[in-house]
Amino acid sequence: MKKIVVLSDTHGNVRGLRAIEQLFAENDIVIHLGDGCTDMRDYVAENPDKYYILQGNCDFARALPEFVLEVEGVRIFMAHGHQYGVKTDLSRLAYAAKERDCSLALYGHTHQARVTEIGGITCINPGTMRYPLDGGGTYCYLLINGEKFTHVIVGEKLH
Repeated sequence: MKKIVVLSDTHGNVRGLRAIEQLFAENDIVIHLGDGCTDMRDYVAENPDKYYILQGNCDFARALPEFVLEVEGVRIFMAHGHQYGVKTDLSRLAYAAKERDCSLALYGHTHQARVTEIGGITCINPGTMRYPLDGGGTYCYLLINGEKFTHVIVGEKLH
């Protein structure tokens, strides 16, 4: 069983990251889906094998543009999302995940926490950590056990 924290769109809010940094230590993998990839630099320096950091459209630092990660038999496609037009439609993202034989697609960019099923692909946006959790910020807690996964958006309500 693997425990994963998924976050996105921190946009410089290191205070929000510090509020949940204990989760980083307690979980197996931490994924940042872009727009604030440099916010994670200190965490990555401490344990680089645990972190997957993607580059968003507002990031100037180099990071992964997109990535496929296999965890216990679950293939996960990760992208910031702007390159797939996620603000208007998730079908291109779901198709890209399906092309890569993934059952799960993680994306950011919209700042809205959302879980959507499209053609057998579960698309999850953890929302934004731009604001402190008590002010509306969100992240996703993902649990993978064998070839099954479950997810919870922590913070504000789903859109």
